Amino acid sequence: MPAVPLQMQPRQDEHLAKADEGALAFSFVDPEEARTWSRIYYDTIKSEACVPLGHSVNANIAMVSAFSVHPDRDTAVGRGQEGFEFFGYALAALVTRDAVPGRSGLWENFRRERAERKHASAVHGVSKHAPGIGTPEDLRTLVRAFEEAGIDQTIFLQQAGNNRHDEICESLERFASDVLPEFADEAAERGEKKARELAPWIEAALARKPRMRDLADEEIPVATASVAAPIVNRTSA
Repeated sequence: MPAVPLQMQPRQDEHLAKADEGALAFSFVDPEEARTWSRIYYDTIKSEACVPLGHSVNANIAMVSAFSVHPDRDTAVGRGQEGFEFFGYALAALVTRDAVPGRSGLWENFRRERAERKHASAVHGVSKHAPGIGTPEDLRTLVRAFEEAGIDQTIFLQQAGNNRHDEICESLERFASDVLPEFADEAAERGEKKARELAPWIEAALARKPRMRDLADEEIPVATASVAAPIVNRTSA
């Protein structure tokens, strides 16, 4: 099995860039804010502060986005917005709300509070939906904006709340047919250009990495067996 490149969810991109790890930003930010994160990340990789943690360099930064695609924007919002909001609500509730195991109703509480927020928004004329939810053209615009901001990968959140399986599949199919081809055609060239630009910085970073000496055979601990023989499907008579 090939080694998986190191990638972590950061508190600060700069810390992962210093270790030459990929950064998964598990925050929902707009492309302009993502541009700042990308700049900090890649500026650090190109600095002497970058000392790889692993034996190879995974210079990539990914952002997470909501996801629901339909030619009719209102349909896309109706299918995906509530589930996306519940995802954020549930994450926050883990640390911000008291709960009684087996009794607290997270979904019910969310629906009630969401209805109150929607009423307030209607009163004040506020209407919005998350980036990543909309028409194929909306998605193309979002992905292009992330790309221009220096983001390497976009991870689309699909299964949340009561999102329907068939509607998720339909969104994936529309994304594959109406959004992805434009970017897939450019991916190889973009990757090669990035690799060429970063090559001298990565080489310099790897040269700064402290290397451990190889262990002698007698220094390697033995992984001891736990049983004398495997026990498989043994039943008593």
